Amino acid sequence: MADIEQTLLHIYRDLHQIPELALHEFQTHDYLMEEIEKFSDGKDFVEIKVPKQLPTAILVRLQGTDPQRTIGYRTDIDALPTPEETGLEFASKHPGVMHACGHDIHMTVALGTLHYFLNHQPSDNLVFFFQPAEESENGGKLAYEDQVFTGPYQPDEFYGLHDNPQLPAGTIGCRMGTLFAGTTEVDVDFTGVQGHAAYPQFANDMIVAASQFINQVQTIVSRSVDPIEGGVITFGQFNAGTIRNVISGSAHLKGTIRGLTQTMIEHIDERLQAVADGIATSYGCQVDLKLNQGGYLPVENNPKLTADFINYMKNNDTVNFQETEPAMTGEDFGYLLSKIPGTMFWLGIGDPDNQLHSSHLIPNTDAIMPGINAITGFLENRMTEKE
Repeated sequence: MADIEQTLLHIYRDLHQIPELALHEFQTHDYLMEEIEKFSDGKDFVEIKVPKQLPTAILVRLQGTDPQRTIGYRTDIDALPTPEETGLEFASKHPGVMHACGHDIHMTVALGTLHYFLNHQPSDNLVFFFQPAEESENGGKLAYEDQVFTGPYQPDEFYGLHDNPQLPAGTIGCRMGTLFAGTTEVDVDFTGVQGHAAYPQFANDMIVAASQFINQVQTIVSRSVDPIEGGVITFGQFNAGTIRNVISGSAHLKGTIRGLTQTMIEHIDERLQAVADGIATSYGCQVDLKLNQGGYLPVENNPKLTADFINYMKNNDTVNFQETEPAMTGEDFGYLLSKIPGTMFWLGIGDPDNQLHSSHLIPNTDAIMPGINAITGFLENRMTEKE
């Protein structure tokens, strides 16, 4: 056990140094393939597949000894366009790119879990999915739509984790219902008439129109959303104008919607469109609203599978388990869970001074082995359950 622990620590540090952006995880893919092939050497019950339509993805299938089901386990492999500021000896070697969301931890835990089952052949079939493009480009949706999960690679149920710096290292966190919010990108273009600042009557000011749009949008969550359910609308970018004495004839907003259910997201979408239509009428301008959700649906855990997962973790004396609140962060595993029943859960990495996506994030690697032990224990227990 000590040998694999040191091997995985070395793997984690290697992966941390080679972060790559969505759909460009070529070095990461090659590194993972090399380690997977080492682990699986001489095992006649394993098959490795690289889908042609998603070439940085990897699927590893383990044939069960007496399969009742096929269980999927997913890990994401991409990184963020964030310059690293940790000062670590094994910091990113790719300027401006960092594993600031902990996908290096995700991959390491997945490899450790795979290693365990390669040395303890599972009774059920297992499919490990090393997924590109979680942070952008919705890799889970791409994989599903490209029919990556077909035939023997079709899971009956799917599991995956996300690291959490606010939980102590090695802690498993989960909840019934929604774990992560769904997200929708919002782009709004306003088109009016540019003019001289001294003659506003001959222009149609889109800074004013866009500002009123923003003000009215604030009432959607406060007055059109059930406060118990909640939602978020944030506009983080507002571009308009060229110089102080010219009335702007155009404006552009970029923002995001977050909701804990797909129904809530669609409700907010409808209210945004109604506000946009109202501003267009009130200001005699053109307002073009574009909404793009892609694969970032709410991560809604399957009731039965999640109850089983929580029950196992709660009653295992070797697991530090916490029931957690829903988070407004997004995750494209929600798309896969909308197609295949399953559960997503947290793994604590004990860095409470930093948030996910921080350039200073330093996961506590003491989380790796407890995470692997909890997952392998749960999966073995799941395999004993008759359908």
